[in-house]
Amino acid sequence: MKIENAVVFVTGANRGLGLEFAKQALALGAKKVYAGSRDPSKVTLPGVIPVKLDVNNAQDVAAAAELAGDVTLLINNAGIASVSEGLTRPGSADLLRKTLETNLFGVLAMTQAFAPVLGRNGGGALLNVLSIVSWVNSPVIPEYSITKSAAWSLTNGVRHELRKQNTQVVGLHAGYIDTDLTSGFDVEKTAPSDVVRQAYAAIEAGELEVSVDEKTRAVKQALTQGVYLIDPSTQS
Repeated sequence: MKIENAVVFVTGANRGLGLEFAKQALALGAKKVYAGSRDPSKVTLPGVIPVKLDVNNAQDVAAAAELAGDVTLLINNAGIASVSEGLTRPGSADLLRKTLETNLFGVLAMTQAFAPVLGRNGGGALLNVLSIVSWVNSPVIPEYSITKSAAWSLTNGVRHELRKQNTQVVGLHAGYIDTDLTSGFDVEKTAPSDVVRQAYAAIEAGELEVSVDEKTRAVKQALTQGVYLIDPSTQS
């Protein structure tokens, strides 16, 4: 599908990667862009439609789907991450549950609400923002890694289900992206503009999965070759 004349809904669109998705959608000629945010007053980008949306709130999700009944492209970008002391420490289960609520169940809730919308509008596309840690677990953010692995599996499952209604389901994988979420990490980062540019190019090319940086592509290639992998964030 083309971004030009598409009707786009972006979750977590008030800042960071979500804001960049909204900006580039407008620049590419999208007919309309809905910008979901828990606090719509923080959505200040001219030309978008702010939508109150907490992906963990069933009423918000239902209201968003009713309001945005013309959507042809859903971008599940909203996500959370926390630095952790490890999976075996006390309290790790609570952090994992909290992270799963947004990164997995929030994506599922949006997908369930908008799949019929996409179907009615010809199929369209759905993009889930995943990660390099969909495939390898980082000791710095292990709970986040688990949720992204689960979200990758969810993406693959949804792709099978929505194929019959002609919906393109895309998984976007990336290493560190230069946003507020990674501000405390002294590592090589990809610019949000480059991530979004590649994401939209993949959608327009009809691709089902895209890895936006060399390290992520190397991890995916190693997986396909059955190579044992360690945390890529520790590698030079």
